[in-house]
Amino acid sequence: MNLSFFDQFTSPCLLGIPLILLSVLFPALLLPAPDSRWITNRLSTLQLWFIHLITKQLMIPLNKAGHKWALILTSLMTFLLTINLLGLLPYTFTPTTQLSMNMALAFPLWLATLLTGLRNQPSASLGHLLPEGTPTPLIPALIMIETTSLLIRPLALGVRLTANLTAGHLLIQLVSTATTALLPTIPAVSILTSLILLLLTILEVAVAMIQAYVFVLLLSLYLQENI
Repeated sequence: MNLSFFDQFTSPCLLGIPLILLSVLFPALLLPAPDSRWITNRLSTLQLWFIHLITKQLMIPLNKAGHKWALILTSLMTFLLTINLLGLLPYTFTPTTQLSMNMALAFPLWLATLLTGLRNQPSASLGHLLPEGTPTPLIPALIMIETTSLLIRPLALGVRLTANLTAGHLLIQLVSTATTALLPTIPAVSILTSLILLLLTILEVAVAMIQAYVFVLLLSLYLQENI
């Protein structure tokens, strides 16, 4: 048993080597491999249909200029979704509960969208900092507020993903610990908590999928503002 509830968020090590890199690379094994055959098996067809569905949903808010980002956004969505769902399995590690990893994903992609806007349409990108029709006395304060909200976007992306997954894992561990502790003494209450644990697990599956989609969707919206 873990020494504390937060030990589940520490990266496992083998011979002193952190295994977080292995857990990050493992979802790539589940992706369909390129094949020259016209007819593939049902698993490959299902995977390709799912990837096509993700790409279609992510490209809806973008114009044609943003379709160049389809590969990056779809790959990121598949990566986050697979890692979040695999992290719900017993005796596994969820890398997206680490704020450092989420920030390493959020900050470069947010910066890429910002630099894209400054390169292609600098006037329109800077125009977001000062809405049209702003009273003159409010211009300095509004520019500072809009600049702060712009710079805080990558932090919000990383913290949102980390906080939701961390809270869900902690709730699952708390309820499962209560179920195990109450089983010898109060079996009826233990059965009730096990039902709550089942419902909470189903909720966490939905949260894992929704948070991956929200992370990539917000990036696509930031990209749409700059193209």
